[in-house]
Amino acid sequence: MLVALLVLVNVLGDDDDTGDGAVADVGGTTGPQREDLPVLPVEVPPATPEADANCPALMQALPLDLLGEPSRLVDSDTPYAAAWGDPPVVLVCGVPQPAGLVPGEGLFTINGVTWYVDQSDPDATVWTAVDRAVYVAVTLPPDVDSAPVTALSDVLADTLPAR
Repeated sequence: MLVALLVLVNVLGDDDDTGDGAVADVGGTTGPQREDLPVLPVEVPPATPEADANCPALMQALPLDLLGEPSRLVDSDTPYAAAWGDPPVVLVCGVPQPAGLVPGEGLFTINGVTWYVDQSDPDATVWTAVDRAVYVAVTLPPDVDSAPVTALSDVLADTLPAR
């Protein structure tokens, strides 16, 4: 089970020794937190040596909130799955090559990451990053556009080497 720890840090102001440094304002309202959403079961493929070598860096870099949607706990057989919101956007690192992938056909490049899009399931659209050291699938609800994929592309580009 993937578990995240949120740490609240008290940030102090100036470095002088007057002792009157301002404390950061941490008040205000926040959106729903992880515990407000039920644990999401996510099917994942067995971890491969490539996934074990590459996915931890990606998983550690994923945002707690994705476009205003809170992350949520997932129940999977590997630690390489994450989800946000309800209905969920689900990311799985270390998936097999998409069955319908034809090199050079139907590919989109977003922020330096090449994606294959599978719309064969009417209940979800699956975007798979196909140019990284491991394949990464992002499953979107049918009424969600590519904004989550765009936001996640930067994280993939920064943490996973290109093939």
